[in-house]
Amino acid sequence: MCINYQSVTRELLHQLFDVTLPSEPAWPEQVFQDYMAPIIIAGEPGQRKGLVAAYSMVPKQHHKKERKRYMTMNARVETVGEKVTYADAWRNSQLCLVPMHAFYEPNWQTGTAERWKIGMADEAPFAVAGLYRQWKEEDESVTHAFTQLSINANDHPLMKIFHRPEDEKRSLVIIERSEYDDFLHCKDPERARAYLTLFPAQRMRASASPLIRIAKPKKVATANNQI
Repeated sequence: MCINYQSVTRELLHQLFDVTLPSEPAWPEQVFQDYMAPIIIAGEPGQRKGLVAAYSMVPKQHHKKERKRYMTMNARVETVGEKVTYADAWRNSQLCLVPMHAFYEPNWQTGTAERWKIGMADEAPFAVAGLYRQWKEEDESVTHAFTQLSINANDHPLMKIFHRPEDEKRSLVIIERSEYDDFLHCKDPERARAYLTLFPAQRMRASASPLIRIAKPKKVATANNQI
């Protein structure tokens, strides 16, 4: 389960993903739970639209205090249509792409958790599959939140080395660049599953990457998973 990734700049979002966002709000390079970050959704036919959204499908301010808290940064492909937190967004094809340079996972091969950075072999930015939703705030404004989709990776040559030995292995779903628009504009949830596959390990690269500094967001909004 990914809980931290390296986002892209506004300039790269425009140059590589054909999405333009206004100069505000800003977002941090390192994204953690409830931090704001850019996502890409379907716009007019044949077009893409950018949003700045909270990394957690259920932000802190919308969590019901009487209920147990779960992380909602990742949704399992296998059960995304069944979980209350994600089912409506999945049925309504509220698909999004999360652009990034890399994501991070713990490697336990030495017996101790070591933070590793996972990205493309050519170091190019890429995008992973996600879902998004709207939230209505107390002041009547509308905000957005998102989750990333993950898939079983027990047999993936690269992703199977992450997390504790006894844990199920998971991977974010990296979407092929040539399929960005087809995925975003797909209106059939079951057909969308055709895009949710493991990415070829030979086109990926991973290496140890200790966390030096965590940039705190200007405005935090916490969240939680699998409700």
